[in-house]
Amino acid sequence: MATRAKKTPAASARGKTSSTIKAPKPAEFSKDDELLAYREMLMIRRFEEKAGQLYGMGFIGGFCHLYIGQEAVVTGMQMAAKEGDQVITGYRDHGHMLAAGMESRGVMAELTGRQGGYSKGKGGSMHMFSKEKNFYGGHGIVGAQVSLGTGIAFGNKYRENGAVTMTYFGDGAANQGQVYESFNMASLWKLPVVYVIENNRYAMGTSVSRASAETDFSHRGTSFLIPGFQVDGMDVRAVKAAGEFALEHARSGKGPIIVEMQTYRYRGHSMSDPAKYRSKDEVQKMRSEHDPIEQVKARILEKGYADEAELKAIDKEVRDIVSDAAEFAQTDPEPDASELYTDILH
Repeated sequence: MATRAKKTPAASARGKTSSTIKAPKPAEFSKDDELLAYREMLMIRRFEEKAGQLYGMGFIGGFCHLYIGQEAVVTGMQMAAKEGDQVITGYRDHGHMLAAGMESRGVMAELTGRQGGYSKGKGGSMHMFSKEKNFYGGHGIVGAQVSLGTGIAFGNKYRENGAVTMTYFGDGAANQGQVYESFNMASLWKLPVVYVIENNRYAMGTSVSRASAETDFSHRGTSFLIPGFQVDGMDVRAVKAAGEFALEHARSGKGPIIVEMQTYRYRGHSMSDPAKYRSKDEVQKMRSEHDPIEQVKARILEKGYADEAELKAIDKEVRDIVSDAAEFAQTDPEPDASELYTDILH
């Protein structure tokens, strides 16, 4: 007669680990917090709108994925981050660059393939980096950044530098195999990494309900004992509170954690996507009821932190910065032909 093997104490302890965490309450924002969030999100939106215009005019080639609608996610996470924390993401990355402190001129110049761009005009929309700002891309391969972000977190633990890697990916990338290999290693070695899943509901054009057996992405780490929770990714206050909790979890030695940001992109997957898989009414409903920037604007006006004229002045300042970046990106010289042979492995 077969006998059932006894669980070891370690196995029993692991079996009791819960992957369910209740999301923290949205952060209380001061006047400075609200105005900072408003300006940062507005900068991302105006930049992306201008990038879309330049793409339509032929100044930007290749792929271009806009972040319009999702601004609260990276803005709130950066408000929660500490000096030295790193960011790595996929190809919808311009917003992450700006939030990390990269200059709009350098980002826009890279989009147009100019020598003043962050990758000297050779990387384009999906491949630019800034070691100074701890931004490690921008990656065109779906899900590849998850393995790379896990590796950066391994480096942090090895060096004992106290930094945490914020590794962003979407609901589509969440179904990639390398994601789960990374989860396993991160949990096994208790790496300081926060996996930020930006669930914008449609991946490249297929709804979550049609492509994912488990549509609660905060549960994706359950079999690896990685806790997670869902967040209203359209509310920057909720994102900031979630970011503070998750970053502290990872920084304190408890290992990785998953934060599913429930967000929404207003534009197509890329500039070539007409987004016919959803109705215009659906998009308009999100814009009118859940827009991250309009939510902050309404609170600022309601609390008397600024009036309409002051907010218009902020918008003008942001538009001027973006216009300057666009002008620079159209007039800066293209890289010299000799650049074809620099910064490459032989």
